[in-house]
Amino acid sequence: MRIKVDRTKCTGCRLCLQICAIENYGEINPKKAALRIEAKFPEPGQYRPFVCTQCGKCAEVCPENAITRNDVGAYIVDKSLCTNCGACVTVCPVGVVFQHPEINHVIICNFCMKCTELCSTGAIVKWDKAPASKGGTAAAEEV
Repeated sequence: MRIKVDRTKCTGCRLCLQICAIENYGEINPKKAALRIEAKFPEPGQYRPFVCTQCGKCAEVCPENAITRNDVGAYIVDKSLCTNCGACVTVCPVGVVFQHPEINHVIICNFCMKCTELCSTGAIVKWDKAPASKGGTAAAEEV
């Protein structure tokens, strides 16, 4: 299972950010979401969603080995091992590994797929095609 992103369909409603934070932290706080939406300037009304591509760079640089793959191939954070050093934040090529001052570990998409369930425009959808990344089953792809 993967997440497919079609940036031409995003309206910037940010419902995906809200449901991500609710699912993982029990509150509506987009700054605790594991994805991001950027406004595409200078074109007003154009938005670009970014989700984890499961490239594994975060796991490669983690000094505590706190980031590993789960049974579906998604990289997840072991909250008991993560020291929130931020090494993974700096290497993420799409900027979707986050730190938050109220959380003692980094925020990374766990591929719960809630964002895909609630995206009414189809900008973020589940996709059952073969993964683009080597060695894994979870990945994100942009169209």
